[in-house]
Amino acid sequence: MSDAETLRIYDDKAADYAAQNQDYLSQDPRLHGFIAACPTGGRVLDLGCGPGTSAAVMAAAGLQPDAMDASSEMVALANALKGVTAWQAVFSEISGTARYDGVWANFSLLHAPRAAFPQHLAAIKQSLKTGGIFYIALKLGKGEARDALGRLYTYFEEDELKDLLTTAGFTVKDCAYGESKGLDGTMARWISVACHG
Repeated sequence: MSDAETLRIYDDKAADYAAQNQDYLSQDPRLHGFIAACPTGGRVLDLGCGPGTSAAVMAAAGLQPDAMDASSEMVALANALKGVTAWQAVFSEISGTARYDGVWANFSLLHAPRAAFPQHLAAIKQSLKTGGIFYIALKLGKGEARDALGRLYTYFEEDELKDLLTTAGFTVKDCAYGESKGLDGTMARWISVACHG
């Protein structure tokens, strides 16, 4: 993510975001499913880690999480949590080959420009070990737009997302759907997809 306004908002609202999501994320059945799909002690990437809540749950479960986020304030919050090592980076800095047993991209890649999305998926695929798990969650919809706070979002419909994942070499295993209130106070439909590399 490189949109300056989106990053500014996340820096300004980092504490609010952490407070809103902490309890939910720590008990998220999708996160616990991701953890269960990874080998004990496995190395995982929390891509767009936000305040590090998910990475801390992964660490407590015995995984070795690397956490990255483009927001300096989010990285600072994440690094304050036990077992979390976070650094500031954008999606185009995903690198490595067969490095991770799993990649967790929970409502992060929705801030990537549509044109860059296939490149990001290719880099994630390359970073995964054979058979590794990739989890992605996005808001459903069409086009690109800013929310009430000014954050830039790229929306996908289910078929388009699955096509992009398949084209990148992933095998879609499981999908979940829901609707929840975001940081901007509005309800949004979302999809989460678990894939194997």
